[in-house]
Amino acid sequence: MDHIVHHTTLRTSATTNKRTQKNVYFKMENQQKTGAFKFRGASYKLMRLTDEQLACGVITASAGNHAQGLALAAYKLGVKATIYMAESTPDAKVEATRGYGAEVVLIGESFQEAYEASVEHQKKCGATYVHPFDDYDIMAGQGTIALELLEQESRIDTIMVPIGGGGLISGIAVAAKSVKPNIRVIGVQAASAAATHTAYHEGAVKKLDKVSTIAEGIAVKQPGEKTLPIIRHYVDDIITVSEAEIAHAIIYMLERGKTLVEGAGAAGLAGLLSHNDKIDSRHCGVIVSGGNLDISKLSHIQALARQLKPEVSHKALVL
Repeated sequence: MDHIVHHTTLRTSATTNKRTQKNVYFKMENQQKTGAFKFRGASYKLMRLTDEQLACGVITASAGNHAQGLALAAYKLGVKATIYMAESTPDAKVEATRGYGAEVVLIGESFQEAYEASVEHQKKCGATYVHPFDDYDIMAGQGTIALELLEQESRIDTIMVPIGGGGLISGIAVAAKSVKPNIRVIGVQAASAAATHTAYHEGAVKKLDKVSTIAEGIAVKQPGEKTLPIIRHYVDDIITVSEAEIAHAIIYMLERGKTLVEGAGAAGLAGLLSHNDKIDSRHCGVIVSGGNLDISKLSHIQALARQLKPEVSHKALVL
């Protein structure tokens, strides 16, 4: 897939290294085509479909980044794409998806409602369904991130990965451990959308009634049926972060790293910063999964970040 997707950069930060007392490596998937890692899985999935399947068009539901990834992958192949998205999806993600030529249907308060509506429509239209995370080909495409990461820095012993439905962490965990069996993979969820965290630690799958987080890219009400067994088998731990911790990570990346990261993309860093003392790592990889942030939300994000203790959110460190 090297000629299709960007081989994204691996960045370091003296500030972050000093703050965490670890060597931290940011895998910048916010610089991937469409601004997020999702283009990897969508491209690989479409490459695996037959001409007959592609001729029927493709359909999906998405929190926003999978929508853009699939829309662009479909456009490159001349395939019709229909995308269902929650009504709360940031305008930037909706317009970008339309800009890649896809038909967008806005429905429901969260991904789950959009997903259910898209499944019903698929039964009527006969398009090929491309699930955003609960699909082995999608997971395999996302797993290429881990292969690149370990090629770029072989000393990495831990990878921090955001979790929504689990497609990203499933692909990364399987790929990383195929190369380096002893590597630790730690998932990070928003505390207000922690269905996979609950299923992983308590053993019970519970569908959340409501999810509300600034990390809309990982606002999923229940883990995938295919991803959860993989997560249970290959992932070493799952932690949660608060809205303030996610917001702080966004602002931190903007101020210290001079890079724009969305809530889901900041979750891995938020997990590292807030759970640093419990993470035993010398060389820690952080997946910066996306950068499609609605700029109009920045003032709200700044206000959330201020809720952290001043010594946490405003550590004065030299770059």
